[in-house]
Amino acid sequence: MPGGFDSLGKMLMFFGLVLLITGALFHFGGKFLSLGRLPGDIHIERSTFSFHFPIVTSIILSIILTVILNLFSRK
Repeated sequence: MPGGFDSLGKMLMFFGLVLLITGALFHFGGKFLSLGRLPGDIHIERSTFSFHFPIVTSIILSIILTVILNLFSRK
């Protein structure tokens, strides 16, 4: 089964590249993008606790990842 390992290797390299790009965006993108602090994200802060739910950020990331994965899966 030589073809199986070849496709597994390509898939692992692809997901590694996606993780690298995502990590770089989160690390360096905080200075340019305000992910997690978009209008519509829920942030409640009281004297005893704070709660943050980035709902708009989650929706935007979901849409972007759906488009990217659909582009790559339509070979």
